[in-house]
Amino acid sequence: MSNKSNFFSSFATMVADLSGKPFTFVAALALVLVWAVSGPFFGYSETWQLVINTTTTIITFLMVFVLQNSQNRDGKALQAKLDELILTSQAANKFVGIEKLEEGELREMSKALAEKAECVEEKADEKSAAESASA
Repeated sequence: MSNKSNFFSSFATMVADLSGKPFTFVAALALVLVWAVSGPFFGYSETWQLVINTTTTIITFLMVFVLQNSQNRDGKALQAKLDELILTSQAANKFVGIEKLEEGELREMSKALAEKAECVEEKADEKSAAESASA
């Protein structure tokens, strides 16, 4: 199972990297233009329309899974890096693993942090005003 997972992760990374390159966009645009130009040769038939509809639907469907895999791994790696920064800094260790909290708990924590930030901002404003008055 791990071997299949590694293969898919490698494949997803490669596809995600390739799909974000300008060349890939130009190639996709060229295919659409070739399809559009070929319309008169096929009499704009239903089959001609079905080709582009089916192709784009299949590609979109598969890309959702590939890009989600890549995004999930990026998110986990970023979270691990943030956890390491929290653990090695003066920050409160209670923030390690908060991504696993329930939505309500996250809202409460976010609200408490916003209130704390507001207090810090007020103190900074007071300090700045005091320094301006003494200057």
